[in-house]
Formats: sequence, C-alpha cells, structure tokens
Amino acid sequence: MKTLATTFALLFSALAWADSAPNQSQGRLWITDVVIVSPESLDHVATGSVLIENGRIVRVERNRKAKPPAGAALFSGHGQYLIPGLIDSHVHLATVPGMSFEQSAAKQAVVQQYFKQLPRSYLYFGYTTLVDLAVFQQQVLQEFRQAPLHPDLYDCGGSLPFANGYPMSFIPPAYRFAPFPNFLYDVKQADRIPPEYKPEEHTPAAAVARVKSSGAVCVKTYFERGFANDRNLPVMGPEVLAGIRKAATQNGLVLMMHANGFEAQKFAVDGDVDMIAHGMWHWAKLDKSLTLPEEIKQLLDRIVEKRIGYQPTIQVLLGEMAYFDPDYLKMDSLSKVAPKRMLEWFGSPAGKWFGKELNDDGTPDAEIRKDYEQNWLRRVRQVVAYLASKDANFVFGTDTPSSPTYGNLPGLNGYMEMLELRKAGMSLAQIFRAATISNARQFKLESQIGSIEPGKIANLVLLKSSPLESVDAYDSITTVFVHGQAVPRASLSADSNVSVRGNHLFQEWIWW
Repeated sequence: MKTLATTFALLFSALAWADSAPNQSQGRLWITDVVIVSPESLDHVATGSVLIENGRIVRVERNRKAKPPAGAALFSGHGQYLIPGLIDSHVHLATVPGMSFEQSAAKQAVVQQYFKQLPRSYLYFGYTTLVDLAVFQQQVLQEFRQAPLHPDLYDCGGSLPFANGYPMSFIPPAYRFAPFPNFLYDVKQADRIPPEYKPEEHTPAAAVARVKSSGAVCVKTYFERGFANDRNLPVMGPEVLAGIRKAATQNGLVLMMHANGFEAQKFAVDGDVDMIAHGMWHWAKLDKSLTLPEEIKQLLDRIVEKRIGYQPTIQVLLGEMAYFDPDYLKMDSLSKVAPKRMLEWFGSPAGKWFGKELNDDGTPDAEIRKDYEQNWLRRVRQVVAYLASKDANFVFGTDTPSSPTYGNLPGLNGYMEMLELRKAGMSLAQIFRAATISNARQFKLESQIGSIEPGKIANLVLLKSSPLESVDAYDSITTVFVHGQAVPRASLSADSNVSVRGNHLFQEWIWW
C-alpha cells in the first residue's frame, strides 16, 4: 500500500507541474510569483517574475504586477524562492566514491549505475555547474556532457603534479606517469623518471600550454609533502611555481593550488595563485595551539588582502569520519544520490575497506571522532571563522570525492559542506555568494552564470524557503531549471520512479 500511495503522490506532482508549464518546447517560459534572491542584489530581494527564451534569461521583473508576455508558457512558483543554479568548483567526476580502482573494475554494473545517476545527483541538490579540477579519464567527462540531463561542466584539464610527488605518489612508480602525463619534470629526479619523458616537454610553460589546448578554464597544481608517516614527497620550489604563474597568466587561465597546511598555503600566497583548494587543517609546529596563532593570522590577512579564492572543503575530513559514524549509512538522503546496489555494498564488510585503512590499529570509533573534532576540524574551523570575520573571498567547492570514501557522495556532499561552513562561522550570505557569483567571477564565467540577470544561462533553482534564513533551504528544492527546462526535483532522485524525457515528465508504472 505504501508503494502504491507513493506512486499516486508522484503522479499527482507530475500532473501539477505539467499544468504549470504545459509547453516547454515553445522556448519561452514565464516564471512568476517567485521571490527572486540573486547574489548581486541581496539588498533587493523581492517577489517578481523571470522570462526565459531559448535557455537564456531575457527579462527580470521585481514587481508583482508584471504581465506575462504573449505566447510564453507559465510557471507559477507560488511564493517560493528562486536562486541562481549552484556551482561546485571542485569535483572529480571520474572517481567512484567508496571504491578502489580494482573494486570499480570488478563491479562494473554498479559503477555504470552510479555514472548514469551522477549528473542527476548533482542537479538534485541544485548544482547546475561543476568544475572538474584534475582530468585523468576524459571519456567520463564526455559521457557526463552527453547525458540527456546534466549540469554544465568545465575543467582544469590534466593537472600539474611535481614529478613523483602528490598525487602521483599513490600509484606504484612503474605505473604512475601514464595517468599524469602533464607532470612537471625535476632534473634532480632524472633517474626516477622514465626516459621517454623529455625535460623540455614537461616545463611549466609546456604543461600549461597543454591545459590551454584542451579547452580548460583553469590550471591545478599541488604543494603537498605527504600524510601520516609519508611526509617526504618531493615538492616544487618557488621558481617552478613562478613559471606556472607566468604561463597561466599568458594563457588566461585561473591558477589553483592544492594546499591544506600552513607551509603550503604560505607557498601558494607567496607564489600569487588565484585560488587555494582546501582549508588549513595542518598547522605544522603550531598544531597544538588551541587559539589561532599570530603567524597564521598574518597569512590569512594576506589571503584576504589579495582576494585569493579560498575553498575550505571541510567535507574532506567529514568524508573520512563517515566510517566511524554508525548513523551515516542510515541517512535517508543517501538513497537520493546513490543507486541502491551501491549503498548495499557500502554496508557490507567489503564496502568498509577504506575505513579499515584509516583505522588499522582498531582504535574505538568514538576516540577517532574525538581526535578529528579536537584537532583537524578545530583548526580548519578556526581558520574559516577568522576569514569569515574579514569577509574573505570564499569560493564554494567540495572535493567530491576527496578520497576513496563513501562519505563524499555527489550533490549531497555540497549540502553537507554548506552545513559545515555555517557551523564554522560563515554567514548565510557568504555561503550563498560563494556557491554562486563568487565562483562564477573566480573562474571568469560571470557573463554566463552566477546570478539572475538578463543574458545569463537560465540555470535556476526553486526553493520552499530562503537560503538567507537557513542552510536547510538548500534541501527544500522543488524544481531545478536547466537551460530553462523545468525539472521537478523528485524526478532526479536515484530512488525515484519518475523520469524526464525530453521536455515532458513521465510516470513509470511498476505493478507487483
């Protein structure tokens, strides 16, 4: 009976939507009776209407009396809140959460289900634009872009790791160069680099040129000495970063650096990067300080002054903690973004493999959670709070998935990141701007996305409540507009029997 009731409820929702927007194929849509919340004019939140033609916003009326243009299909928002589509500027689409490469290869049916759902999972939580920061399987991105319904996708091309450094170091030496063909040559390591790779083909200028020729919008590189007992990875020096900076500027590309510690972020700031990926959860010799050290405050002040884009990515840590949270796999929201068979595997002994790697000595889960809270999470929250108090240039990104964890599921990870940013001290307006206009400006995409203004792509999200009143609003989505096409949120769920085909909504009847 419950299944039948759910089926009728979904059908009723479908019919109601169809009545509101009867003919999307006309190319003109009048979204009316909505509270328009756009980041460039937060002092002018008002009820009004938006006209869309051929996937673009052509008119924004912030008054209740505006009349619909002739021939436009009508869509009434019934007083709900209309915001720009959200932007996650740090994703890794080709990586499967919770699975090693070997496990992914052995479970192709599950992986195929995941990739089919992937674009819809991001849309389910309102993410209509993504930036993939390290392309190593171009086919996955191509298939993502070819999906019938998907977020707009930009990328940084092949990332620029330093030879034998992070993240190449995760792969055995005999195989690590093939997945990272855009690495930076280090003459001091010539005996550790296969002879087929020539130094002149792996200079900063050559590597950035390859990124540019791939059609990318950004360059991603790294400063990372390593983790746990492996803290001796090779890292670039200032002269190499200067070469990358020069080449990125000449090619009109945004320069982003992976840097999650005090030393790394100082190196990034000294090298004049445009964006820093990750919060500062490593303070090196200052780790034990319970208050924010003066040396770190001075560095953060420079980040604020230079208006460097800052991605806290707190969910990197929470994604690992998921294995030590007995309630994580019980969350109803997981079934909205991940296929059932994948979730079942996560709950199996084999599916918990990464948790065993994180805790190989049998430490009680409660102690591990306490360690994360009192150390890494405390530090990154203190840094975010300080930057928030200075109104830093936050840009929103999740690093989904940041590691082979099932704690970073697409779309949902963005919502959970917002909850953490709010807990860390960012205001609701700061979070909203970071996920919309700030991201768009940082990646030089503000002429296309990031706000509700004429001329921009009609990627929009309709919410039951205001994102300026609660982070919970981002989980109250009713409709996502993708290039002007209205898509009910329910149809995007991984556990839904409702699907969108073309411009029409269909109910898939299943009787048993």
